[in-house]
Amino acid sequence: MAQVSHRSGARGAPPGGTAAVTALTATAPIVWGTTYLVTSEFLPPDHPLVSGVLRALPAGLVLLAATRRLPHGVWLWRSLVLGTLNIGALFALLFVAAYRLPGGVAATLFAVQPLLVVALAFLLLRERPTAWRLGWGVAGVVGVGLIVLRGHLAFDLWGVLAGIAAAGAMAGGIVLAKRWGRPEGVGPAALAGWQLTAGGLVLLPLALAFEGLPPALDPRAVAGYAWLAIPGALLTYPLWFRGIGRLPVVAVSFLPLLSPAVATLLGMLFLGESLTAWQGAGLLLALTAIAAAQLPPGAVRASTRTPAAPATPRGE
Repeated sequence: MAQVSHRSGARGAPPGGTAAVTALTATAPIVWGTTYLVTSEFLPPDHPLVSGVLRALPAGLVLLAATRRLPHGVWLWRSLVLGTLNIGALFALLFVAAYRLPGGVAATLFAVQPLLVVALAFLLLRERPTAWRLGWGVAGVVGVGLIVLRGHLAFDLWGVLAGIAAAGAMAGGIVLAKRWGRPEGVGPAALAGWQLTAGGLVLLPLALAFEGLPPALDPRAVAGYAWLAIPGALLTYPLWFRGIGRLPVVAVSFLPLLSPAVATLLGMLFLGESLTAWQGAGLLLALTAIAAAQLPPGAVRASTRTPAAPATPRGE
């Protein structure tokens, strides 16, 4: 069995490099925020699980071929667990929530993920929750709610449970990925390949059983699937898992709040949707919560502390 390095997933960013790592990690949820527009405008309807397979499995196989590293030993089951949480279960539960709930309700339920990460990080990583990040976690939920909730709301019990379970699946995947790190000599691209492949294989039998094969794809659908598979998985998941390994786990958990914000902005630009004053306030609040959560609470206190006056030399 290869030696497993728990430190490899816990390394901090190099001095002065935290902002750059955060920016690269944030590109993942920013790209994921395009999924709604691509799905609604490019993909054939009524095949969400097939879409999940086509997004995850080809990207995972390409990463496996490029890195030439396969999981073995303890990482056989760890990759399956992480791939199920981060890819397979997440995609399936999100689609159930999206079909049973208005999009705004589903997005707001998923926005509780940072709060779930705070709880799991305390239980599994012994990271004590702080009032600073708890407060901004609540603010992030409120901000996303203001962005996406509009009109009359309809609630479906199974949809609500699926939305909360999706947030829990991703929260569990983030915390376990941080706890387990990765084996010595294995980079984030190989780790992403293991999880995308495992998640795609978990989804494959469900997609075939409940949806069957998709219809013949026109060039528009091919372009949509290519976008989801290449920028949406192949390029972004290695950056995402790299960020989980190098940044505080609770700080990383706020970055997915960028996805509903990006989806809202794309709806304005390409679908003619308008942004109300309340939605504008929600967008600002969500972005502020994301930025504030990246700051260590101690740094915030230090920046607000009044510097002591220099001592006056005797005789002056």
